Amino acid sequence: MRHFSSFSLGLTSLGLALSLTTLPGCGSRSGTDSENPAAVADTAAQPVVVDTVQLKLQAMRRDSLLADSIAKKNGQLPGAILPGHRIVAFYGNIRSKGMGILGREPKEQMLAKFRKVQKEWQEAEPGLPIQPALHSVTITAQADAGKDGKYRLMNSKATIEETIKWAKDNNCIIFLDVQVGLSDLEHELHKLEPYLKDPIVHMGIDPEFAMATKGVRPGKKIGTYDAKDVNYAINFLARIVSENKLPPKVLTVHRFTQGMITNYKNIKLDPRVQVVMHMDGWGDPTLKKDSYKAYIEKQPVQYTGFKLFYEYDIKPKNSHLMTPKEVLAELNPKPLYIQYQ
Repeated sequence: MRHFSSFSLGLTSLGLALSLTTLPGCGSRSGTDSENPAAVADTAAQPVVVDTVQLKLQAMRRDSLLADSIAKKNGQLPGAILPGHRIVAFYGNIRSKGMGILGREPKEQMLAKFRKVQKEWQEAEPGLPIQPALHSVTITAQADAGKDGKYRLMNSKATIEETIKWAKDNNCIIFLDVQVGLSDLEHELHKLEPYLKDPIVHMGIDPEFAMATKGVRPGKKIGTYDAKDVNYAINFLARIVSENKLPPKVLTVHRFTQGMITNYKNIKLDPRVQVVMHMDGWGDPTLKKDSYKAYIEKQPVQYTGFKLFYEYDIKPKNSHLMTPKEVLAELNPKPLYIQYQ
């Protein structure tokens, strides 16, 4: 149902290593130890290994409990965007005309269109403030395998930083979207961590191009994520929020088929991460509404999203681009994340 767009360019790799820290041991001496100085020396020479990974997990659990208690008392964590706003996003890549509206038109022309769209959504539901967003495909599925055979490329540092500047200059938040190809989230998300430390930077993950379980290159089949993959992304973002004392992150998860997300009931929510299940398919309004009902409404996770395609929603005969008022009148629950491609 979704169009398989052309691929973007650029590759950077950022490494992140977790290491074990050793500290000198300090223990009490027993009666036997005092009688045997050599034994004492041997014992004292043994380092105590501190597992920093476990320490981080323990800290995350403590932070999660604290976040839960604050959320239960106040309804949400300070600085949370949802549900007090509706996010309206333009999607694509500033270096690619084929991936979406974000790069299809000249910058100022695109931004003028975006401001008009924001106004339309604000008028459709005046009581709910609009939070504008740029949604940039940052790690992008590829038709070519690349040197490591993983069928994905990361945008250059210059492209990512320029897109973030566009967002800041126009009072937007920004989503860095991830298409892993034959790689996986564990090997890709850490590349974005330096950018996610910025409070305006959020994340999207796209199961359509997650091909590890399919064993074929992107575009041959529709990919899939399981709940455990979504949970990995949630935990990854939650850690960044805690370590950097940030407001909650928003995580968008694209979906337009049954198989794109498996075991949705096993997705474990965390107050530090607001999860949007996003109906990402194109077609005539009836098909789009049916997909939203089947995969978003009937399999709820937390918040919901809905995508509108400038080019592909109008392709079917007698079809049209749904208006904000039409979306709000015909979808239940009303989506709090709206994306235009």
